[in-house]
Amino acid sequence: MKDGIHPDYHPVVFFDVGADYKFLTQSTMGSKETIKWEDGNEYPLVTIDISSESHPFYTGKMKYVDSAGRVEKFQKKYGWGKKDTE
Repeated sequence: MKDGIHPDYHPVVFFDVGADYKFLTQSTMGSKETIKWEDGNEYPLVTIDISSESHPFYTGKMKYVDSAGRVEKFQKKYGWGKKDTE
């Protein structure tokens, strides 16, 4: 490998805030935040919204967002949807 052309590949802790799950892996990402890991060393901490612990494909559990509320809001805004019958 040539020197100076490859990114720094180092251990990083990723924290899934939705599932309260942390895992240590290698990455080129960096962070100003650090965390003390189980082995006693400090590693950069990168927070993420979704990982295999919280993604519906891996967990088999669907998390529904208030999509019905958004659809109703859209229909009301543009006058679509149910018609008044007199």
